[in-house]
Amino acid sequence: MAGFEPATARLRIECSTTEPHRQQTVVNHSTLHSNMIEPNSRTKTSKKLDPQTYARLKAEASAPYRGLRRFFYLAVAGSGFIGAFIFLTKILAGRDIETALSNLAIQATVIAVAAFLWRWEQRQEEKEKKNKKS
Repeated sequence: MAGFEPATARLRIECSTTEPHRQQTVVNHSTLHSNMIEPNSRTKTSKKLDPQTYARLKAEASAPYRGLRRFFYLAVAGSGFIGAFIFLTKILAGRDIETALSNLAIQATVIAVAAFLWRWEQRQEEKEKKNKKS
């Protein structure tokens, strides 16, 4: 192949100059250490967390994403209620009763599971509150 030059050959030519590649720099360690920021454990903060924020953060640490889980329980239960309403109206209208009954059973199960998880979450929160008080 005439005129083909590999990239490594071009790099070899460009890097083969007589100039020094890097200058060595002298680092003064005493000025470097004095310019460094001290770690958080040594620094004192003038602002403290107010008790409400601290309690909220502590609750979030003990049960992460509790609010998000409750939102999903509500969303799933709402979806189950909408589906159950639709399949119940199909049954009442007498259209495709066999599949509508099975789908209604599925929607009822979804509602029951969401209600169980919601109640379980509430019980866990009540247990945590009781343990905190004692």
